[in-house]
Amino acid sequence: MKFDIRGKHIEVTDALRDYTTKRLSKLEKYLDSAKGAQVALSVEGDRHKVEVTIPLNGMILRGEEATDDMYSSIDMVEEKLEKQIEKYKTKLYKHHRGVGLKKALAEEIQDELAKNDVVEKFAIVRTKRFALKPMDEEEAIMQMNLLGHSFFVFFNAESEEVNVVYRRKDGNFGLIEPDF
Repeated sequence: MKFDIRGKHIEVTDALRDYTTKRLSKLEKYLDSAKGAQVALSVEGDRHKVEVTIPLNGMILRGEEATDDMYSSIDMVEEKLEKQIEKYKTKLYKHHRGVGLKKALAEEIQDELAKNDVVEKFAIVRTKRFALKPMDEEEAIMQMNLLGHSFFVFFNAESEEVNVVYRRKDGNFGLIEPDF
């Protein structure tokens, strides 16, 4: 697996790069299909933060940790990602009948916002584009949990529509289906 290690407000030394590569390489035994990982090391005040994003055949594995020491942050994020992988690998394996993590079925989302003479009341500060792949609700919830988000947009393989799963305040999950 190839690592793209970048620093923000910190110089990424060879020792730090080697340590990060060594620790995160341990994940390769679980991730046979991962080609690369993006690692962002940053210092915010006295907090040393590590963010790791690993694209996996249409899915995304993400972890982030912040401590007082960069090396312990790296250790903790590696352990966190390992636990996530162990937790979901069995479910994914059973769901896909031994195929492992799904192969890419990527379709790019074409977000064309109509820029009419409408005055926006709210400023959009960030736009994300991602591959939309067919999956069921259970897989969408797993993907949402892997990302650590409170909602996830996906293409429902059963209804063939774009749906949203979200975590409710009571800890359960909700599903939003479009009604045209």
